[in-house]
Amino acid sequence: MELQEGYHTYYIYIITNKSKSVFYTGVTNNLRNRLTQHKDNIATGNKTFASKYNLEFLIYYEKFTWIQEAISREKEIKDWRREKKIKLIKLINPDLDFLNYLFK
Repeated sequence: MELQEGYHTYYIYIITNKSKSVFYTGVTNNLRNRLTQHKDNIATGNKTFASKYNLEFLIYYEKFTWIQEAISREKEIKDWRREKKIKLIKLINPDLDFLNYLFK
């Protein structure tokens, strides 16, 4: 993997619904805006995976400087089974609390 020069912030994130029954893993360079987009898609009825399952609650995120690393990590986590994702989430968020307030 070749890294490009520059300094930016990228995030991988996991969002869920109120009942925490479905997880979605994504990557973005602006987590605050991306969380708003997920919420807006639900409100407007856009047909996305996240809107179909009412996924708007942030429960996990990681920061990266390089987009290549963020994308690689996102792909890695997307391949995991639910149980492994929960173990990862609990490393920083033991009670699976909603973390959206951190990005308002």
